Amino acid sequence: MLQEPRKFKVLLHNDDYTTMEFVIAVLVQVFRKTAQQATAIMLSVHEKGVGECGVFTAEVAETKVAIVHARARKEGFPLRCSMEEV
Repeated sequence: MLQEPRKFKVLLHNDDYTTMEFVIAVLVQVFRKTAQQATAIMLSVHEKGVGECGVFTAEVAETKVAIVHARARKEGFPLRCSMEEV
């Protein structure tokens, strides 16, 4: 019997340095969110400390976390991204 692949939600975590504009850009470019969706997630990150970017298979989630960290470091931001099983 085939099992569904495990799913993971990818989360962005708030910090005091990463700009809201950068977070929105990451959400649009990496997670394919609309500007409106990206703004809503960014506000969740800002107000609640965490925002969910989407739910993916393990490999896709790991790749997206790595892309976010690489972009953030390149731009000099300490943005944290993590994944947890759904």
